Amino acid sequence: MVISIDEVSEVALLARLSLTEQEKELYASQLSRIIEHFNQLKDIDTTSVEPLAHALPVTNVLREDEVKPSLGREALLANAPDREGNFFKVPKIGE
Repeated sequence: MVISIDEVSEVALLARLSLTEQEKELYASQLSRIIEHFNQLKDIDTTSVEPLAHALPVTNVLREDEVKPSLGREALLANAPDREGNFFKVPKIGE
C-alpha cells in the first residue's frame, strides 16, 4: 500500500501540523515502507500458534500482606524541613 502525499496532507491538517512539501514526500515514503513491513506479517502462517495474552508465563509476583513494625512519629518527622507539632508544615498553595 502506498501512502500518497494527499493522505499525508490530510493527516497533517487533522493533527494541526504544518509540513513543507519535502516533509510530506519524506513522510509519505516512510509511512509506505512501514505499512509494507506490516503487510509482510500477513504472509506468516500462524495457524499452529496458540493465541496468548503474554509472551512469557505470568505468575502473581505480589507478596502477601504482612503487618510489620513501622517507624515512630518522631523518626518520621526528624528530617522534615518544617513541622508543626506532629504534622509536616508545608506552604499554603490555595486560598
